[in-house]
Amino acid sequence: MPRRPGLSVRLKLTLSYAGFLAVAGALLLAVVWGFLLRYVPDNSQGLLGISPNRYLLVRTFAPAAAVAMAFLLVFGLVGGWILAGRMLAPLTQITAATRTAGNGSLSHRIRMKGRQDEFRELADTFDAMLEQLESHVAEQQRFAANASHELRTPLAISRTLLDVARKDPTRDQGELFERLQAVNTRAIDLTEALLLLSRSDRGNFTRESVDLALVAEEAAETLLPLAEQRGLTLDVTGGPARTSGSAELLLRMVTNLVQNAIVHNLPAGGTVTVHTEAQHDVSVLRVENTGHPVPPELVPTLTEPFRRGTERVRTDEHAGVGLGLAIVHSVVRAHDGTLDLVPRPVGGLGVTVRLPCTP
Repeated sequence: MPRRPGLSVRLKLTLSYAGFLAVAGALLLAVVWGFLLRYVPDNSQGLLGISPNRYLLVRTFAPAAAVAMAFLLVFGLVGGWILAGRMLAPLTQITAATRTAGNGSLSHRIRMKGRQDEFRELADTFDAMLEQLESHVAEQQRFAANASHELRTPLAISRTLLDVARKDPTRDQGELFERLQAVNTRAIDLTEALLLLSRSDRGNFTRESVDLALVAEEAAETLLPLAEQRGLTLDVTGGPARTSGSAELLLRMVTNLVQNAIVHNLPAGGTVTVHTEAQHDVSVLRVENTGHPVPPELVPTLTEPFRRGTERVRTDEHAGVGLGLAIVHSVVRAHDGTLDLVPRPVGGLGVTVRLPCTP
């Protein structure tokens, strides 16, 4: 916002130093006057007839005091200007880095040298903020690019199918409509997932008391037919685990975890276990499944949007859009919780969600 021009901080500090030094000199002269000159006799004989009287001392002391005060004032201005410049030099670096970041260059870092003080702490904090901001901007750019690519794919398929139908009127219309419906359904699912992810990232939801045990039972009941279709055993164990948050988002979180555990499982005879419990001041939700071994280097990428490890890509009707665990991570973060993914030694994945507990 526009501001009226004013004195620089360096000039203000200089005037403050000079003023403080002048006041200190004036006080010193006042002390000399009050405690020394007042004991000098004010007569023509002076002290014991050999010392000068007060009149003579004042006549000789006043010019010297004026010269001393002038010297202190000039010394305070020059010295204060130099000292203020040296003290504010780190602030100049920080201001230059701020302007550079404001122009869009987030890769610039101050990296101020020297021992720890307030300016170095500010510079280090600013560098850390720039690093996080650059990471978030790069993540958002990747997300936008991936989302555009994912949305473009079903639209391109739809256009291709329509072009084929227009060029070949004798083609089976039922098959065309079925494929168009499948592609459209996938595009709608992707759009809804993006909207849900955006909503959870913003954190604009009403909080209420939610029992993760009830949410887990509801999610398991919804996905039980899918588990039975794949020949899997789905178990829900544990006790109440209450937290504060959005019941809709938490249900979506648990549903994504359970569906992920069902889809990425053994072809038959596998298990999925959902466990809830309260541990001191946290509510814990744990989802474990059997399956093929998950490479440890793949685990950190599973919560990134549209990142699908080759070992976990599905080609059936439950291929997904690559946002399942990304939504889970976003919902957990919006509820001030933590998400841990650990590969199981016997195969499969163990996912643990910890959320703040409420009475």
